[in-house]
Amino acid sequence: QVQLVESGGGLVQPGGSLRLSCAASGGLFSIYGMGWYRQAPGKQRELVARITSGGNTNYVDSVKGRFTISRDNAKNTVYLQMNSLKPEDTAVYHCNANYVNSEYWGQGTQVTVSS
Repeated sequence: QVQLVESGGGLVQPGGSLRLSCAASGGLFSIYGMGWYRQAPGKQRELVARITSGGNTNYVDSVKGRFTISRDNAKNTVYLQMNSLKPEDTAVYHCNANYVNSEYWGQGTQVTVSS
């Protein structure tokens, strides 16, 4: 069983930056594909970015060039660096770990982009 705990959310002005962290425990972190999803009020949860166990990444088009996902296997942590934030980035951001038929979710961290 893998436990995921997100941190780093908060209130930021448009154009600002935040770095989200997701600390994992209870499993062999390096074998998991990791992802960041977000869910805005009244909308479905969407994939924002993901990184494979081998370090390959992909992003939803709306965040390309602004967000960067990375992982530190020594610290069992995945990060999401978010730059040039926009009001439409406002959502609860959830961390996800997946391997074969197993999938785990964190509780989420709120990101609010507003002036």
